[in-house]
Amino acid sequence: MALNKVFLIGNVGKDPDVRHLEGGASVASFTLATTERYRERGSGETKELTEWHNIVAWRQLADLAENFIRKGSQIFVEGRIRSRSWDDQNGQKRYVTEILADSIQLLGRKGDAPIPTGGAYSDPGPQAQSPAPAPRAAAPAYPKPQPASQPAPSQPISLDSLDSDDSDDLPF
Repeated sequence: MALNKVFLIGNVGKDPDVRHLEGGASVASFTLATTERYRERGSGETKELTEWHNIVAWRQLADLAENFIRKGSQIFVEGRIRSRSWDDQNGQKRYVTEILADSIQLLGRKGDAPIPTGGAYSDPGPQAQSPAPAPRAAAPAYPKPQPASQPAPSQPISLDSLDSDDSDDLPF
């Protein structure tokens, strides 16, 4: 059994580079920064370690990247790791490790960028032959927790009662 799955949340390092291929498919590539913060044991100083990931998105995900993802955008990428190599013009072997995106979800605040309805997109794969990009919402990765059953309040809560300065018996 094998598993090649990556989940990343980070900030886009540059505007996506989108190419449209002869067959009609499009491909976008961009970098994503993930930052880990930790405290050093001896000095207690907070340190940051930033990793840069090369993201490759195809078809509808490339269209999403072209239209909505910009430098600084915060996104969630689900995909898989792919390494490839090639010979450059001097005959030297070059290597690159990329994240092949299976789905992308736009994150961030509401006013950051125009977010299309749904917010999450998945690449349906090469078998899909739709002429117009039709993004679809991705299913949640984990089941949502069910709320504990509680008795209904005897009186409905109104917004006016939340804004009032009346004293209550809350400890804070």
